[in-house]
Order: sequence, then structure tokens, then C-alpha cells
Amino acid sequence: MAAAADGKTPARRVLVTGGARGLGRAIVHAMAASGHDVTFTYNASPDKAETTLEELRTAYPNGAFEAHSVDLSDRGSIDEFVSLIEDETFYGLVHNAGLTYDSLAAVMDQDRAEAAMQVNFWSMTRLAAGLVRRMTRARSGRIVVIGSVIALRGTIGNSAYGASKAALLGYVRTLALETARRGVTVNFVAPGFIDTDMLAPYADYHQHMESQIPAGRFAAPEEIANLVDFLMSPGAGYITGAVLPVDGGLTAAIPVHR
Repeated sequence: MAAAADGKTPARRVLVTGGARGLGRAIVHAMAASGHDVTFTYNASPDKAETTLEELRTAYPNGAFEAHSVDLSDRGSIDEFVSLIEDETFYGLVHNAGLTYDSLAAVMDQDRAEAAMQVNFWSMTRLAAGLVRRMTRARSGRIVVIGSVIALRGTIGNSAYGASKAALLGYVRTLALETARRGVTVNFVAPGFIDTDMLAPYADYHQHMESQIPAGRFAAPEEIANLVDFLMSPGAGYITGAVLPVDGGLTAAIPVHR
């Protein structure tokens, strides 16, 4: 096991899905800065994955970092990856990877909706099944799911995406109850709008969207990553089954203004 970044304490290994860019990249960097060894998955961005690995190895030469190409929309690809890592011990799992699909509920395409559910929900359950037993045997582990405020509030055009994130929330709460006595915490982080490439298709609406957020801006990826980092820390050992919105006050606001 590699030494932590300060050279004093042993590193704990964390798996992050979708860690090559955007919020995932910020989470990977936050984990490494806290002294964790990090394994992350990527799919469509091999160049960015390699860049992220180079950044980590340069900044934290005593750490251990790996990147694996995994197509979370493909059950066979996930099973192959789980078989590769199931004999290894991970202290943490951060399920960050996600697939968006915008559609009105009445005209939702089932194939595209099922693809979103596979990436957002079913891939998480398969990865957790492969890792959580070793966590419970060690009586130590952290699982953080990156959900969405859309799991908490309805929005027009997000029926499939919202349903997948709501399914994750139900799963997190149950898994938290089932693992709490064995030293494993499981929590649901619910970001609002984050300033990443995922929102690029909505650039024309950026200013209007920001005007509806009480904080008046989108979140920086690092602001979400910092919370994930805390949930992985010893200080978060009594937080489990929690839903933690990080949305600039969006879900606290009544969306009708005088």
C-alpha cells in the first residue's frame, strides 16, 4: 500500500467512476490530495484519462493511480471490470459517471431511458456488489453516490434521468441501513447545476438558469468534490444514509416569485 501524500499515513484506495473529466476529474484530484490511492474509470475520453493520470503522478509521486476503460452501459464490460478488481480491497467507491437523456415523459424512448438507467443506476449496484463485502469484512468503508437535485424535485423533460437518480437514492438509503453496523457509510450527494461540459448543450439558457438559483451561479466542480472528500474522511464516520444537496439554495426555494 502506497504512502499518503504527506508520507506519514498509509493511503486508502478509492474507486471513482467517470473520473477523467468534469466533476469526476475534480473528485479524483481531491481524493489524491487527501492521500488516497485512486483508481478511476473512463469511457469516451481516453486522452483526458491519460492527462489526468499524468497530472496525478506528477503532483503525488508517492501515490498509486490507475485508469480503466469501462463502458458502464454494457453489462459485460462492467462484469469484466468487477472480476478484475473483486479480489482487491477498496476503502471507498464514488459513483460519479452519469448519462443524461432529456425527453417529455409521454414520448420517452424506452431504449434511451433504459441506457440512462443502466449507466446511472444498474452499474452502481453491480460495482457495489463487487466491493461492499470486503468493506464490511474490514468494518471500514465509504460509498458516495453523485445523484442530482432532480431526484428530489421534478423538472420538465427529465423523466428518465430523474427516475434513474431517484432509483439511486432509494438504493443508497437501503444499502446504508444494511451496512451501518459494519463500519460502512453510504451517502447521496445531490448537486444542482455544475459548470462542466455536461451543461454545454444548454449554453443559450445559462444566464436564465443562473438567475433562478438563489446563489446566482453554477457550482464549480471543486465545490462538489470537497464535500465528497469530507464524506471519505474519518470525520464523516457518523454520516450515513444522508441526502446532501449542493445546489446554491435551489431546492430550498419556492420556484414562484413575486
